[in-house]
Amino acid sequence: MQQVVHIVNGPNLNLVGQREPSIYGHESFSDLLESLKQEFPTVVLEYYQSNVEGELINYLQGVEADSLGIIINGGGYSHTSVALADTIAASKVPVVAVHLSNTLAREAYRHTDLLAGKAKGYIGGFGMHSYRLALRYLLDLV
Repeated sequence: MQQVVHIVNGPNLNLVGQREPSIYGHESFSDLLESLKQEFPTVVLEYYQSNVEGELINYLQGVEADSLGIIINGGGYSHTSVALADTIAASKVPVVAVHLSNTLAREAYRHTDLLAGKAKGYIGGFGMHSYRLALRYLLDLV
């Protein structure tokens, strides 16, 4: 069986590398994906990003059959979306919530993470390395 891990990013994460580099860094997601594919050549990494909540939910509901796990950065939806949290709670595969920044060291409204509360685990504050750590965790579960 092929090992497929889905990396799902929410709103504004298509701007990483350009938007607020002091918080989110200069590396783009295409750079990260290339690096992860080289580091983990036996894993198929499927990447999806949307700025639309319903599209994220539809994608998450459609990937479980072939998935070893899901890594999700819900962006701003992490703090507001009960619907995404419910989708994660219903997942039959492990979900790891990630953030590039340490959300607990930021504005108070970012301290509540609805998605992390329903995920198998949470990794944040390590920049793009947060995704690498989440991937290693999912592979260790196999």
